[in-house]
Amino acid sequence: MLPPATERACQMFTAEQYRAKAAEFRALLTNTSRSPNETREFRNLEKTYTTLAENEEWMAVHIDKTIQRRKNYDNHAALAEEEEQILKCLGAAVLMRWNTVPTKLQRELFDCASTIGDLQQTTPLKGRIAPFPSQS
Repeated sequence: MLPPATERACQMFTAEQYRAKAAEFRALLTNTSRSPNETREFRNLEKTYTTLAENEEWMAVHIDKTIQRRKNYDNHAALAEEEEQILKCLGAAVLMRWNTVPTKLQRELFDCASTIGDLQQTTPLKGRIAPFPSQS
């Protein structure tokens, strides 16, 4: 079981929720007294949440083209291998784009990743994840 804050950070949003977050950051951009760094970060967050909303919408429209877990799947080993391959590809994609991920999201992903699985393995996993460069 994940700690409440980490569990919230790992929950998926709907496209509407992502769009609402993008709108929040867009509204923050109207304040002209922001520093250039704040403005850039809010613009990046708006873009990130807009992209996530678009991805969710694409997934909803193209759900039939995605890999789905099948009920009564006879070959559990093949399913596990397929899921492992998907996770590897997703992980590699995140690592390739790590420096473009906002620092706050990097921390949330780090927290999620380091709390998944066996609690006895958390410290060694954090040590292996930590060397990845951060945007800060």
